[in-house]
Amino acid sequence: MTMLTESDLRHLERALDLAERGRGRTSPNPCVGAVVARGERVLGEGFHAAAGEPHAERVALAACDVDPRGATLYVSLEPCCHEGRTPPCTDAILAAGIKRVVVASDDPTPKASGRGLAILRDEGVEVVVAEGEIARRARLLNQPFRKHARTGRPHVTLKYAMTLDGAVATRSGDSRWISGERSRELVHRWRAQSDALAIGIGTALADDPLLTARHPSAERQPVRVVFDSEARLPPDSQLVRTIDQAPLILVVSRAAARPALQRLEAAGVEVVVAAGENEPARVVAALDELGQRQLQSLLVEGGPRLAAAFLAAGEVDELRAFVAPLLVGDREAPGPLSGTGPEAIADAVRAELVALERIDDDVLIVARLREW
Repeated sequence: MTMLTESDLRHLERALDLAERGRGRTSPNPCVGAVVARGERVLGEGFHAAAGEPHAERVALAACDVDPRGATLYVSLEPCCHEGRTPPCTDAILAAGIKRVVVASDDPTPKASGRGLAILRDEGVEVVVAEGEIARRARLLNQPFRKHARTGRPHVTLKYAMTLDGAVATRSGDSRWISGERSRELVHRWRAQSDALAIGIGTALADDPLLTARHPSAERQPVRVVFDSEARLPPDSQLVRTIDQAPLILVVSRAAARPALQRLEAAGVEVVVAAGENEPARVVAALDELGQRQLQSLLVEGGPRLAAAFLAAGEVDELRAFVAPLLVGDREAPGPLSGTGPEAIADAVRAELVALERIDDDVLIVARLREW
């Protein structure tokens, strides 16, 4: 195994920082950053800014202030070798005379998966693949891309806000607002970075939400998804009336009445019939359908029954919970999950605590249930 030098690690870390700049704009492509260096000196750098635009390697090579021949290319994800909306990056690397390529993480898609690195090696380029913590950081940077490549389904983040005593609403259903203004602004940024958002029909009927990303960084609107087994979503709801602003997918079961579906379809709603004998099975079927539409990241925002179905299906990859300094003190107040869990604590789902952050009076807890 070739050991990375401190200089190598610094350039790779810079590549990862650059990759993050494309967050929310590159899907269905991954976030990628690249640095061209000769020793300590950086010759050029760049990142993949948006789907359809040049890849990070080509941007970095084009940015070089001197001839990069003989230099090292540091890249957060293995270079592509296939023709897509942009030409293969391996061609650009070879044409530039790069002699060494240091890669932070693999590309798990079938059309890549080591092929680009093999091409470079065959042409005499030294290839080094990082291991350890920096490799893990690079993989975590593209969890939606990696899960979709391996399963065909989107990466799922479950988000909710609750009180100190675990309520997400009062017994009457009122939940506005548990979290503070800055927390809600953060959620809109998450929406802008997601391919799709999901709620259950209970939340849709109770709140009549827009479910759009209202944040300055929003360069596109995510697809809105409502899980509505019986097609009860009113045609005059805000979700339906704003289809010209953001697409709307309704996930129904085979029990949905045809006249209701026809009214919603006539209004521009896309209907997906999810087969399955129970809610968790229908969640998996729906995620398969969403994945086929190249939706790689899904932010689930409510309610408790839908959240429990995602958890029971084993399809929650990350959890983001706001805890507000409020107390409801009512046994009838709903919690964040409304399902049937294990009888023993030993059988509970265990997550890895990723971060704790204070946002004004709220505390944000980020936990990861699995990595891809």
